[in-house]
Amino acid sequence: MTPQEQVLDWLRDAHAMEEQAEQMLTAQASRLERYGPLKARIEQHISETRRQADQVKACIERLGGSTSTMKDLSAKTMAFFQGMSGAFVSDEVVKGVLASYTFEHMEIASYRTLVAAADALGDHETKRVCEGICKEEEAMAGWLHDHMGGITTQFLQCTEAPDATAKR
Repeated sequence: MTPQEQVLDWLRDAHAMEEQAEQMLTAQASRLERYGPLKARIEQHISETRRQADQVKACIERLGGSTSTMKDLSAKTMAFFQGMSGAFVSDEVVKGVLASYTFEHMEIASYRTLVAAADALGDHETKRVCEGICKEEEAMAGWLHDHMGGITTQFLQCTEAPDATAKR
């Protein structure tokens, strides 16, 4: 595999990752009832994620490639089961925040890798796109970091109320 073919493959991975993120976040947001600021931030990030997928796809196409139906389908299938698993646990909101925080860091690492690879190939446009996406992923991870404690505290307070559903 040539360096450009490798970067194309990593871009396909990134596109599949964004497809997975969109489905996972959409499932999570659809079930949130008591955590308004979290739901709003997730919905904002869903819009960012859709745009990011389009930007990555444009990079792939500009380099003469196409997205991978198999990778996208695999990612969406995995996201479906991840999204459904939250419905069966009593602390869904806390586990969802943990999973999202972890996923954001995987995305950050992926885009930092792509920035370095695009720079090594002299592909300034892919580098610029991936830097921009990385900043959005860092912002989401930062938001989750800053609000994780408050969400956890709110969850615990809701568990004390006799008729409250804390999990979402």
